[in-house]
Formats: sequence, C-alpha cells, structure tokens
Amino acid sequence: MPAPGVPRVKICGITTREDAEYAAAAGVWAIGLNFWPGSARRCDLDTATEIAAALKRRVEVVGVFVNPTLAQVAGTAEAVGLTMLQFHGDEGPAFCAEAARRTGCKVIKAVRVRSLADIQALAAFHVDYHLLDSHVTGQRGGTGETFAWELARAHRGRVPMILSGGLTPENVATAIVAVHPYAVDVASGVESSPGRKDPARVTAFVQAVEAAVAVGGVAVDAGGAASSASSVAGSGLVVGSGAELAGGVEDSADAEPGVVA
Repeated sequence: MPAPGVPRVKICGITTREDAEYAAAAGVWAIGLNFWPGSARRCDLDTATEIAAALKRRVEVVGVFVNPTLAQVAGTAEAVGLTMLQFHGDEGPAFCAEAARRTGCKVIKAVRVRSLADIQALAAFHVDYHLLDSHVTGQRGGTGETFAWELARAHRGRVPMILSGGLTPENVATAIVAVHPYAVDVASGVESSPGRKDPARVTAFVQAVEAAVAVGGVAVDAGGAASSASSVAGSGLVVGSGAELAGGVEDSADAEPGVVA
C-alpha cells in the first residue's frame, strides 16, 4: 500500500505473470487484465487465472471489459478470481450495478473525456471508482494520448477518481499536482511493446508518483478528495468526441468497433 496521501497506482494491460509479479513488487495498488477480444493487450483466461491466484491477496486484480454481457462478466470474474471490474464501453449505470451484485466485485466505470459533459455524465454511476481516459476514435484506452487535465478537476462527488490517458514517468507528477486523483492508471507509458511492461519504467512511474506528493504538497484522502499547497495547470491533447453512456440492465451493450488497452 502507498504511504498516506500518495495516489495509488494501477498498471493496466498486464499479459504475463512475470509483468504482474514485477508490478506487485513495485508497490502498485492494482493490475488490469484486459478481456476485450480486439485488444493488443488481451490476457488469455489461463494466464489471467494464474496471475489472480498468485497475486489477488497483494493487489487488486481488475478485469477490463468493453460492452460485455452480464453472463460474460460473471463467468470471467468467477473463473479468474477477479476482485474488480472495469467497464470501458457504453455500459449504463444499471448494468454496472447488476454486475457488482452478481459478482461481488468492486466496479470502475471509465469514460473517454472530450468535454465537461462527459465527466458530468459520470454522476449517474454510483460505482466504487470513476476512471477518466482520453478519447481517441476507434480505441478504448491504451492510446498514449493525454487529455485536457483541467477538465478532470471538474469531477465532483464522493466516488474516487482514477486518472488515465497518456501518463508516463515523465508527466505523471505534473498530472497529479494538477488533478489530485485518488489513483493513476498507466498502460502504454510503461511498456517496451504492447502488452509487455518495461520494469525500469514501471519503477520510474511509481517513484514519480511518490515524488509528486513530496514536491507538490498533494494530499489525497480515502474518499478521493485532495488539497495542495500549489497547483500546476494540466495540459494535454483532446482528440475525438466523448462516449455516450447507455442505461439499462440489458444483458449486453452494443460494442463500438475499437480496442482497449
């Protein structure tokens, strides 16, 4: 666990036990295993099960889905041994609630940010965490693109916020001081190739997160609120248009073509 006031770290797009073990040893809070078929970082079920069995008492094991059916979510969560679910598609509030009920897992709802409206739409999602990611047409995460971090500061409410989208060891400190997130999420920013993590960059990322708190005076509480002695305006690239969030407890959500990290 991180020291008090230090944002937690989630490493997404894990595809091997070796990378998962290294991330856990580096002190991350969570690892993301992607089950979207079109992803370059898709983790096969056998490997995911092995990772979860070895590490779920040390880190949160997050299953990442894009527009799955409830049956797919429940079956995968049980087979693998997931502790969290991340929905990165058009899943609505009722779908997320039902997935949590069926699996007993905590839920992260991700939104791809184009404008303030995309962040405001998250208010309808009474889940455990909100994740803010960049919007790039045809892709669901892992884009390597940042977004305008000042928009993230408009996130309100009691649901802790996870900041994602183009984070690297080189820019994560600036992002933390600008946004004050509960946690930060990275995939491509710590890779040697899609789906393979670079141990040196994982370590550098975790160290940069810790250093941001020491330098910027950021303090994040258990509920995701934060304060800072100084604030640095975030900067980033805004690409494409925001995702529309659908409602209902339907057994599936229509998938937009694309890939997730």
